[in-house]
Amino acid sequence: MTSPAEILPGVIFYSYLSAERKEKVCFWNHHTLVLQVSGQFTLETSSQTISMTGGEMLLIGRNQLGTLTKTPLPGGNYETIVISLQEDLLRRIVLEEKLEAERKYIGPPNRLIPSNEFLQGYFQSIIPYARSSGAAMTDEMGILKVKEGVKLLLLALPGLLNFLFDFSEPYKIDLERFMLSNYHFNVPIEKFAQLTGRSLAAFKRDFLKTFGASPRHWLQDKRLTEAKHLIETKHGKPSAIYLDLGFESLSHFSHSFKKKFGMAPTALNYGLSQK
Repeated sequence: MTSPAEILPGVIFYSYLSAERKEKVCFWNHHTLVLQVSGQFTLETSSQTISMTGGEMLLIGRNQLGTLTKTPLPGGNYETIVISLQEDLLRRIVLEEKLEAERKYIGPPNRLIPSNEFLQGYFQSIIPYARSSGAAMTDEMGILKVKEGVKLLLLALPGLLNFLFDFSEPYKIDLERFMLSNYHFNVPIEKFAQLTGRSLAAFKRDFLKTFGASPRHWLQDKRLTEAKHLIETKHGKPSAIYLDLGFESLSHFSHSFKKKFGMAPTALNYGLSQK
């Protein structure tokens, strides 16, 4: 079975794993509901770390960067169902149900959903479709299942009305605070611009004013400086830290590190270990 498999293209996905996997970087364009069937799911963002196991549900807010770790439990497998709550469908629900956000949502960007018998019944109703790779689910049925899930979320947590139906674009946020919290995510400059509520040109202009350097130069310098700190203070191994600091390959990291500090990261790591 391909993993993740699309049950409803672009909307409902099923992931099945027999070995642990850590994703490099994930970006959520849309609110996303995660139904954990088995194994452990861990989400890490700049502000939250959330783990859940089989039978639990998590709502992930849109316009976020983060990493995922998917871990099968001993003697078992990892299974999860992911439902993308796309904006056009949420807007349709607003019109059909005559709903409207009451105010700006100010709670946590990611929320574990407390279980109740209705949500558990919903959860169990989707599993057979997922395990059969969606062969029995038509587009119409899939959309109905998504709508049902949204209504049950609102029944369980009415405050999610403001979470789900706020369609405003990201406002212009504090650039320095955001970048210092998220520099380690390996995403295009355009994505950083979008997440801070700026056009690419405005982002570059504000970035230069804030940091005195271009985004690409500052990001590489910041990541390398943090790498040196981790090696010197925590004896981090280059092979264990380069991905978490936003480098695509160990060779690129090693070359850049040597160019900046005059020695390979492995040489620094080895020299410290001999002291």
